[in-house]
Amino acid sequence: MTRTDPGRTILIADSDFGDVDIERAVVEGAGLRLVAAQCKSEDEVIEAGREAGGVLTQYARVGSRAVEALTHCRVIARYGTGVDIVDVEAATRHGVQVTNAPNEWCAEEVADHAVALWLAAARKICRYDRATREGEWHWKTGRPVRRLRGQVLGLLSFGAIARLVAERAHAFGVDVWAHDPFVDDSEIRACRVRPVSFDELVEGADHLVVQAPLTPETHHTFDRATLRRMKPNAVLVNTARGPIVEDAALHRALTEGWIAGAALDDIEEEPAKQRDWQPVNPLFGLPDVIVTPHAAYYSEEAIRTVRTIAAEEAVRVLTGEPARYPVNDLRGRPVR
Repeated sequence: MTRTDPGRTILIADSDFGDVDIERAVVEGAGLRLVAAQCKSEDEVIEAGREAGGVLTQYARVGSRAVEALTHCRVIARYGTGVDIVDVEAATRHGVQVTNAPNEWCAEEVADHAVALWLAAARKICRYDRATREGEWHWKTGRPVRRLRGQVLGLLSFGAIARLVAERAHAFGVDVWAHDPFVDDSEIRACRVRPVSFDELVEGADHLVVQAPLTPETHHTFDRATLRRMKPNAVLVNTARGPIVEDAALHRALTEGWIAGAALDDIEEEPAKQRDWQPVNPLFGLPDVIVTPHAAYYSEEAIRTVRTIAAEEAVRVLTGEPARYPVNDLRGRPVR
């Protein structure tokens, strides 16, 4: 970056969209400058963003060191809803606005993907497909497969996406349960869903869909102790963040028959955050595991929306307008 425009440059710290055309149109249309990088560490973010007034980030961490070092930065815009990769408290202390995209940008897509993973795991679709390609043509390949109607589909969280999953799941005749300590039971019941405790959810669900945010409290929610309490016929579906499930514990649960299967849209190591990731996770060798590459949010429409939101939020802050989707409250604090 040149030193002729400190604070007038917006850095894309990282992205896997393939181009920056959408962001460039928004940023340069506002008379600002866009620079794109592929940072895989906080040090790389600091190096690339020293003159940046705004940072857009998909996977790259913008922690307290980066917030302090990027002295021109006034806004950090997350491509997505979760902001665990941003030190929001540090940003607030330094008068830096953090923004995200509301759940609605990909809620339909994630709900569809969760249901697709659930059905694929329950009906042993991937196992049948692999066996058929290898010359085995027999219904017994997937045995046992059980009728869905009358089984329990559990939801961990009951936010916008989980509600869409419940809406879709009712069509299959399952009983839908949900645990969310932040949602009133009456609100859950209004959606024809049974509110339950975490213990009831873990011990009673035949299929358990995780759609909770990743926080220090939810990290490794599904460890050995939790997985050991699930039904032996249970299937775990994770369309939230990978580290909510402890991979080593899940591997043991599956190899020792504690649960029947898993369908994951992310894994604990979160490959997209690593520069030289290799597919050596032991879960990949298990026949009753389905893994997709953190793709639940993807549709062409959703990607276009989230890229536009992030770029527009950064531009709004740098041009003196309030953010539409602020994560932190800067009222009463000096702004850089």
